[in-house]
Amino acid sequence: MLVGRMALGGSFSNPLSNKPAFSSDFCRMFAYLKKKWKVSWPQFALIFSTFALGGSLCAKLGSGLLQLILDEQNWVYWILYVPLITLLWPICVLGISIPLGQFRFFQNYLLRMWKRISGKPVVTRVAIFASGTGSNAETIIRHFKGQKAVEIALIVSNKPGAGVLQIAAAHHIPTWIIDRNTFLNGNGYVDELMAEKIDFIVLAGFLWKLPSALIEAFPRKIVNIHPALLPKYGGKGMYGMHVHKAVLAAGERETGISIHYVDEHYDHGATIFQEKCEIAAEDTPETISKKVQQLEHKHYPAVIEKLLKA
Repeated sequence: MLVGRMALGGSFSNPLSNKPAFSSDFCRMFAYLKKKWKVSWPQFALIFSTFALGGSLCAKLGSGLLQLILDEQNWVYWILYVPLITLLWPICVLGISIPLGQFRFFQNYLLRMWKRISGKPVVTRVAIFASGTGSNAETIIRHFKGQKAVEIALIVSNKPGAGVLQIAAAHHIPTWIIDRNTFLNGNGYVDELMAEKIDFIVLAGFLWKLPSALIEAFPRKIVNIHPALLPKYGGKGMYGMHVHKAVLAAGERETGISIHYVDEHYDHGATIFQEKCEIAAEDTPETISKKVQQLEHKHYPAVIEKLLKA
């Protein structure tokens, strides 16, 4: 027996030939979800497994509970089945997520789902980490002021006299002064940030290297801006005027900014955005600094907004 049908032109068409297209659709869907969730492929596999195992457990538990109450699968069974598994699903998924190490992801995921269902606006709470005067922080604060979907909820600094703290006070934003030993040798204030329901972290001139615990708790949800075109002039000690002096001493004809995700190494995470500016013959580290700062203020808030909307 022939499988398939004749096309209008007379050639034989096999439905099985659509299999590669079907497979590629799944690949595109997986790639889209990975990008949307901002996770690595290994974590995506764990998340997908959690969904699958949680769904299976939910179906089995729901069926088992109803069989204890009802003798047969009649119309009452199916009326009760749907709301029961709806209630069981988040419990099962959270339970499965614990041994797979994805509890925080699903905690945030389910919270966002509940806000959408209940009609409450989903607000992304952002913490800005800064060590200095806070010019970038102020630009970001002003950019998001009045937006309902994003809240600059916290300013974190490692310096009690940092100018960014005065900016925070002027905008009525809570501040933290963090302890070096607790931050670097503890868990990076992860528990405290979770208690404040922080969703995203922006580094704006923050000079300490982030501990692994903090990076793992906020995968691809921590960004930094560097005043040069990475991978050049990055690494330990490369910040502020040190960068501009190094760029000028090397005879570079252009410099710029790099916005990147943060990982366990200085200025090393995946690049998100870069913009260039020319270096004139008469430029000094100070004039270069002003050119770069203009790029920072122009692009950093816009790139952050784009990431939060993705």
